[in-house]
Amino acid sequence: MRLRLARRHAAGAAASLAEAEPVEPHGRNELQARGPDPFRPDRRLRWRDHFVLTEHLLQLDGIHPEHDGLRIAQLSDVHVGQATSDVRIRRAVAAVNEAAPDLVFLTGDYVTHSPKPLPRVRQLLQGLTGPVFVVLGNHDHWVDAPYLRASFEALGYTVLQNEHRVVHVKGAPVTVLGIDDGLTGMEDVEATFRGAPASGTRLVLAHTPPTAEKLPAHAGLVQFSGHTHGGQFIVRGLTEALFRRAGQPYIRGHYRVNGNHLYVNQGLGFGFGGPYLRRGSTPEVAFFTLRNTQAAHVGAT
Repeated sequence: MRLRLARRHAAGAAASLAEAEPVEPHGRNELQARGPDPFRPDRRLRWRDHFVLTEHLLQLDGIHPEHDGLRIAQLSDVHVGQATSDVRIRRAVAAVNEAAPDLVFLTGDYVTHSPKPLPRVRQLLQGLTGPVFVVLGNHDHWVDAPYLRASFEALGYTVLQNEHRVVHVKGAPVTVLGIDDGLTGMEDVEATFRGAPASGTRLVLAHTPPTAEKLPAHAGLVQFSGHTHGGQFIVRGLTEALFRRAGQPYIRGHYRVNGNHLYVNQGLGFGFGGPYLRRGSTPEVAFFTLRNTQAAHVGAT
């Protein structure tokens, strides 16, 4: 499977990627207020409620032809509590629903350190439409992973902890493989892939980006991750060095890892206006469009 992440130009042109080099997300657009905002009585968008929507085109060999044009939304690192504005979270949910993706992925860290916000996770993340798949992060395990799993399942979302599910979307099967958190030692790649289809459209969710190093090599896989908050506070050269030293060489954007592909979401939480400084990395809701490479070639002839 060959994948390219490209600007979503009007002409549909794509830019090639360098091996193991991150590429800044393209096609960014700030979420603008559209008329009265039901989440803020004064109808003003504060800086702490701000995030960006990013668009990514994934051109793939090997996906089912019916999945040409399949749309995915990803939310990560929401960190419900004082670190993240409730308004920002509800606006993000509204933005995902407005885009009406075929699949929605939540990739971990819904709380931070305290169990107090646990009931609000369900309240703030409820209402996502379409098939929703969830994996857990390190903070979720540190606080109360069983509670969070039960909360998401009560919403009708599918939680995957070293499990996979096959779901029919647009008339064809998609295999979603959810690997548990690597930082806390909960990941089990072998168990996740056991019995899963070996071909077709296969999408991997894992909170920690380095999990991509443990996937079957050159298997045509795409992994969606978070955890890093895009570096959180960017100081050129220093941030990258510190992350590498901590065993986190994948900070944000797209990477090639052992012949597979990885996208690291910048995360919605730990943003502006809270107790954690954030600089050079904007809270993100990411959208992806899958294109079948063969179908794209036919369309171009």
